[in-house]
This record gives sequence, structure tokens and C-alpha cells, in this order.
Amino acid sequence: QVQFKESGGGLVQPGGSLTLSCEISEEILARNAAAWYRQAPGKTRELVAEISRGGSDTYADSVRGRFAISRDFARNMMTLFMHSLTPEDTATYYCNALDWRTGTLLSSWGQGTQVTVSS
Repeated sequence: QVQFKESGGGLVQPGGSLTLSCEISEEILARNAAAWYRQAPGKTRELVAEISRGGSDTYADSVRGRFAISRDFARNMMTLFMHSLTPEDTATYYCNALDWRTGTLLSSWGQGTQVTVSS
């Protein structure tokens, strides 16, 4: 089964920025939507941002205007640029792709990458 790998998390002060990366093959990125999710302690996993097959992006209300999702076919990579971070953004972030026919997730959840926003 395909497995995606997240990286780029860390500790950042409120108001700071961080960039997350996810290794996804060009083939999967080109054929399917891909997305970032996050799960904070004691909370359910939530969708943060999604990029469609055609390249259009959507965001959760809580991050719209602060986060930006992008993909790079040449580097087999999906990226989440995060700006103006707040403590409420603290969570483990995961990436995944969604089957273009069914919308189901293509992979089980990986390790994720931890983002901690704290002064």
C-alpha cells in the first residue's frame, strides 16, 4: 500500500511561519486530489487544506488566508505553507490523497509531523 511521508514540523512562536512537505509521486498527484489534515490532542482529525486534480485549492475556515497548499510534480511533493501561526494550530499534521473516482483515502495514516506553536 502506498504510504506518504510528512516532514517540516517543529516548534514556532505565535505569529511565525512554517512549511510542511509531503512526498507524493507525480502520478498520484496528477490523478487525484491531495490534502493536509491535522489532529490536536483530544480532538478528531480535521481537513485543513485540499488541492484538486485540476489544481484548485480549498481551506478550512480556521486557516483560510494564512495557509497555502501547493504541489510540485517535478519534486513529487505537496507543500503546506503556514503563516501567522497561533497556538490553536498546534497539532500533528498528516497528508493523504483522495481517489479521484470515489473520494476515499489512498493510504493509511502515516506518522505525521508535529507542529507546536508556543512562546
